[in-house]
Amino acid sequence: MAFHVEGLVAIVVFYLAILAVGIWAAWKTKNTGSEGDRSEAIIVGGRDIGLLVGGFTMTATWVGGGYINGTAEAVYVPDYGLAWAQAPIGYSLSLVLGGLFFAKPMRSKGYVTMLDPFQQLYGKRMGGLLFIPALMGEMFWAAAIFSALGATISVIIDINVNISVIISALIATLYTLVGGVYSVAYTDVVQLFCIFLGLWISVPFAMSHPAVTDIGLTAVHHVYQAPWLGSINSLDIYTWLDNFFLLTLGGIPWQAYFQRVLSSSSSTYAQVLSFLAAFGCLVMAIPAVLIGAIGASTAWNQTEYGVPDPKSKKEADMILPIVLQYLCPVYISFFGLGAVSAAVMSSADSSILSASSMFARNIYQLAFRQNASDREIVWVIRITVLLFGASATAMALLASSVYGLWYLSSDLIYIIIFPQLLCVLFIKGTNTYGAIAGYLFGLVLRITGGEPYLYLQPLIFYPGWYQDDNNLYIQRFPFKTLAMLTSFFTNVIVSYLAKYLFESGTLPPKLDFLDAVVARYSREHMDKATLVKSDNIVLNELAPVNPRHSLTLSSTFTNKEAFNYVDSSPELSNTEDN
Repeated sequence: MAFHVEGLVAIVVFYLAILAVGIWAAWKTKNTGSEGDRSEAIIVGGRDIGLLVGGFTMTATWVGGGYINGTAEAVYVPDYGLAWAQAPIGYSLSLVLGGLFFAKPMRSKGYVTMLDPFQQLYGKRMGGLLFIPALMGEMFWAAAIFSALGATISVIIDINVNISVIISALIATLYTLVGGVYSVAYTDVVQLFCIFLGLWISVPFAMSHPAVTDIGLTAVHHVYQAPWLGSINSLDIYTWLDNFFLLTLGGIPWQAYFQRVLSSSSSTYAQVLSFLAAFGCLVMAIPAVLIGAIGASTAWNQTEYGVPDPKSKKEADMILPIVLQYLCPVYISFFGLGAVSAAVMSSADSSILSASSMFARNIYQLAFRQNASDREIVWVIRITVLLFGASATAMALLASSVYGLWYLSSDLIYIIIFPQLLCVLFIKGTNTYGAIAGYLFGLVLRITGGEPYLYLQPLIFYPGWYQDDNNLYIQRFPFKTLAMLTSFFTNVIVSYLAKYLFESGTLPPKLDFLDAVVARYSREHMDKATLVKSDNIVLNELAPVNPRHSLTLSSTFTNKEAFNYVDSSPELSNTEDN
């Protein structure tokens, strides 16, 4: 395949445009808020992102390279088809559920990151434990979408995959480094427009290629391969449900999502943004589905691609760029390439910033350096943006299946963080003992269930397991959902058991080594003055956020004095500590 100078020029022009928007947004950030709040401005802006920009950036966060390429791949692969392309519906529903139940309580309390409520209720150690799966999820996600970019560029303009991934990662990291959430948000607006326009322009040209059969016919009839609508065998129904719940519920507790929620101008706006993004995700999936269907409806021996077809060459994960390259005119394929590049950068920047925000605030500042200056936190964010960007890039070069890696990115979030989030927001009475027990039980059940993508053999064989052609053990039983539910109920049961044992006197107070039940006050638990700055939130949106001061269940979880402490300062809290 020849090197295409035109394609390279198109990508360079697009990247320069994105970088220019990112730098402009960085300048806007510099002029937002006070000097002392620079780190918070990087993470959540001035909490003034409106509906238009917010809707675009939240949609673009999910509509990434993994979303576009993975959906096309699932529709194209004969053993799966549209029936198994669960991501568009799954992630759209996760945004709806997030808007209905999670956006308002998180935004109204003025948190800065998703981990703040965990550290407030369970203490800084538990916040550190929950940072691990959250970080791994963001890194898997970023790696998946960088991998999608490398596949796309290498197919269309025939340049080295490593170079294309590294340059793209540098661009995304650079504007995230200088501008924070504003750069991410405003570049997302441009990128989403390019994705929509680029893919929709490509579809008619690909569909009208002489080698492509009517996709309506191939949807239900076997022409070149099994119908692309796909089907779900009765034996696989539990696997399908397990994956669907993983995407739907596991798509909620992401810092990338809550960063948009917490950056919105009000809790109501945060909810509306979620609903807009859910609609946007469905709309943006349509061209990807059509491209996958076109790939399944093509006589590849009648194209320059030749034989065997992409699935036989094990290039099914690159079906979208292959369709752009071989079924569209050259100038259209380059335009589509820009669209996919936009998809990659629109999600990669979000993941990198999310991981850096959680580390700088919840690990570095709240756990180790509570007296760190704002300038120091800003530099920690910048350094970790570089480190996490480099880590995601390195993993991208080792990725196998885009869709598989994409599922993995939600796995740990679904099993470990989602049940913890339910407990911390909606279940009164949970404590650190229950949180740790739920964390460990969920993790053990997940690991012992095995993971074919990591060649991890299971230790527990659930009903319906089988061995595939590669001698890998596949679990049909919905063990991921089982692990999630076990984590949730373990948290609740152990929390109430610990509370009963300590408050009834069965266990002496000195055994409460985590200060989670009987301690009157502990530095281990973050207070409102540390976590929430009320000067950037309208007073009527500031829900009660107060540390636990009493031994009894009712007074511990009923914050009657919250509004008396709204104006409390860190200095006052330190005085109370002493």
